Amino acid sequence: MAEQKVPYQVNGRQFEGMIVWDDSVKTKRPVIFSQPDWKGVCADTVEMARDVAGQDYVVLMADMYGKGYGDTPKTREQLAAGMRAVYKDLPFTIACGNAACDALLAEANKLGLVDPAKKTSAIGYCAGGGFVLEQARAGADFKAVIVYHVTNPNPVVPGTPCNIKGRVLAIHGAADPVTPKPMMDALEQELTNAKVDWQIVMVGGAVHSFCDPTANLDASRYDEKLCRQSYRLTRDFIADTP
Repeated sequence: MAEQKVPYQVNGRQFEGMIVWDDSVKTKRPVIFSQPDWKGVCADTVEMARDVAGQDYVVLMADMYGKGYGDTPKTREQLAAGMRAVYKDLPFTIACGNAACDALLAEANKLGLVDPAKKTSAIGYCAGGGFVLEQARAGADFKAVIVYHVTNPNPVVPGTPCNIKGRVLAIHGAADPVTPKPMMDALEQELTNAKVDWQIVMVGGAVHSFCDPTANLDASRYDEKLCRQSYRLTRDFIADTP
């Protein structure tokens, strides 16, 4: 697998996303834009991007926290503070997410990796799921949006118009204490009201962070089988989306 860092700026701040792809494959591939979890772009989330990319996709990883953020291990309290700073600033969330997607896609095109006939899809983990949903609400041109154990699935600003253009798939644990079912019910109602083509898969017994191999707490725990299933559902969902 190959990786390439891509710098960009937002409001004078320096950010650095990552392109991940299998360089043994010589054909052009569809793109998946990825919003990682609260650890940002780091060794753990890059490994997750490799799993998603496989031989079939080019993954574009957004940096929402600043260049070098993921290089230093952080406590859960520090990670929560970094996540809240982004979450509470909706204009920044949208601007940074869109800048990341534009810069990463431009570089992937320069590298000759992208199939121009295929529209970009997007995924998001935990906090990143909330960020990518806000981008989609603001009209980002994603053909499909898939979120795993999403944190903050509802608009940070109540009443935000839902201008999601593509289909939405949410895969979520029914026992997730971080994002309990009423929050997912509210997302369902929002998508229904906006006439979005959506699917929400609730998995019995699953908690938060089931796609994060480093998660080992009662409330946030990796589930290898569910993670593999989630990625299979993702590939099918993207393939079935025009």
